[in-house]
Amino acid sequence: MAPSMELRQLTTFEAVVRHRTVTEAAAALDLAPSTVSEHIRALERSLGVPVFVRTARGMRLTAAGEILTGWARRLLDQAEQARREVADARHVLRLGALETIAASHAPGVLTRIAARDPGLAVDVHPSRSRDELMSDVVGGELDAALVLDTGEALGGLGFAPPADALSFVDVEPVPLALVAAPGHPLRDAAVLTVEDLRRRGERLLTNVPNCSFLLAADRLLGPALTRVRAEGVPVMRAWAEQGVGIALLPEFAVTQSLRTGTLIRLALPAPPLQLRLVWRRGEEERADVRGMLYAVAASALGNGA
Repeated sequence: MAPSMELRQLTTFEAVVRHRTVTEAAAALDLAPSTVSEHIRALERSLGVPVFVRTARGMRLTAAGEILTGWARRLLDQAEQARREVADARHVLRLGALETIAASHAPGVLTRIAARDPGLAVDVHPSRSRDELMSDVVGGELDAALVLDTGEALGGLGFAPPADALSFVDVEPVPLALVAAPGHPLRDAAVLTVEDLRRRGERLLTNVPNCSFLLAADRLLGPALTRVRAEGVPVMRAWAEQGVGIALLPEFAVTQSLRTGTLIRLALPAPPLQLRLVWRRGEEERADVRGMLYAVAASALGNGA
């Protein structure tokens, strides 16, 4: 099978056509004359016909060479057009996020990315499952994801991340609040402990298993309180307002309720979670992913995270 014709061979062919000699073509291309000669020989092998006649006065085109002259220019023009179109095409970064975070925090992250690199397009893909998000990042279906966590290592909240597959940066803290209905008997207590809640037989409203806020509640309250499952943050908030139980929720989800008085904050301090951006280890070598990380990391430093 004959070797394939290469673009560099066509570029050399054009230079020889213009300059008429191998030596002058080599000088124009900044190549050795032997390299130019080898390109031409390789081109002729790939075509199966000679394209030049070597004469004492230089290189003269054969009939096949005359035909190739028009094709060479068209092929090189098309290759340059393809290069420009591919280089100018914007890769759309796929950013996954937990549903609650997609609504509350993803817009701020997108704003920071746009401020640093207005040409970087980002699509947000909400999900209810942290495990699915991380699996999609590892598998390449997502470029990065926003999750909630705590501690020095990924998974400090109590979930198991893919082993040594992901890197992360903390974006900003996500404050939590232990809330109850406004008529709760402990509403006026200056300080509360888990034992105070246990003695009262409090019921803790929880979300689906492995939910970030359930894991945070497990860390803060332990197994002392009876769990009552409520599907989703809005349901937890609504049931807490109606006195079904107490709930550990992110402040962004209860700000309005606390302001209007349909919920009150109980005086049991809760450490914040961290909003984390996770990506597949090594992907920071990609320019678009690196640009996203720079934007997010800069905002994190500005927030003191």
